Amino acid sequence: MASFSTPLTSYPKLRTASALVNLASHRAVILKPTVGTKCRNVVAVPSVVCRAVTTKQQQTEIEGLNIAEDVTQLIGKTPMVYLNNIVKGSVANVAAKLEIMEPCCSVKDRISYSMITDAERRGKVTPGKSVLVEATRGNTGIGLAFIAAVKGYRLILTMPTSMSFERRVILKAFGAELVLTDAAKGMKGALDKAEEIFNSTPNAYMLQQSDNPANPKIHYETTGPEIWDDTRGKVDIFVAGIGTGGTISGVGRFLKSKNPNVKVIGVEPLESNILSGGTPGPHKIQDIGAGFVPGKLDLDILDEVIEISGDEALATARQLAIQEGLLVILNSELFKLARSAFCSLN
Repeated sequence: MASFSTPLTSYPKLRTASALVNLASHRAVILKPTVGTKCRNVVAVPSVVCRAVTTKQQQTEIEGLNIAEDVTQLIGKTPMVYLNNIVKGSVANVAAKLEIMEPCCSVKDRISYSMITDAERRGKVTPGKSVLVEATRGNTGIGLAFIAAVKGYRLILTMPTSMSFERRVILKAFGAELVLTDAAKGMKGALDKAEEIFNSTPNAYMLQQSDNPANPKIHYETTGPEIWDDTRGKVDIFVAGIGTGGTISGVGRFLKSKNPNVKVIGVEPLESNILSGGTPGPHKIQDIGAGFVPGKLDLDILDEVIEISGDEALATARQLAIQEGLLVILNSELFKLARSAFCSLN
């Protein structure tokens, strides 16, 4: 796929079914089959004519330059790519949305921009005056940190010590203040500490990503339409990992509004499978499985929730690097789920 602005049906080797997985931000989808076939298609994410998450118009003095005013204008419009070697033997085509190509390599760049700009529009925060506070497992914190740096906000983050050391380094590099919390208390411990900081800090504003309507809203307005447009509406199944619930809720709601027959499948860690009736616990998949049911998770759009172990996630991430040339985070093993979901429907 040399150009992502070219409709999928124009490629010379069009496949009978297509499956897409969102590598850096936990999603997969299934596309409709080509006319004359009986196969289903598995896919996940965005558009032929994509819109960036940001809407600020460029103000460059020289008209016609394709140069962003600042890094926030580079959020969104991530490409999609077929997986090939790792899915041999599957009757579906598996495609991936590369959220790793966001400015800070995560789908959380989208919601970070959305939550901050929403708070600005509502007069809740002011650059240079307000102090942003949030609990994070890492990626949302990184998204908030680079946007706070651009806009001039002080940012205080709380994060369990179980999150990777590299995340700490990146957060501090952007100028964020980081408070580490007990790993045994998980995200609940980080949330409690964030609440404490919020209550004791003048001019503080807590973003509360799991309960913030600006989270699923940005996925309904951008990520979902991007998927639908890039696949020309040929989506049968969408698969996404469940962290805050924003991605699967926003994208799932949009896709079902276009086609009620689209199946939406959520993924949670086997070791912390509360949505499947289990109990919260430590696990290796750092960006999903918060240990509680997020306030903005739309349970009504979920057709199924599947559990994935940390060891499976790690093994598949390694396979994606070796066989597809894609360096991705652990939850990218969702492609395996997309393939399994496809098989279960036939």
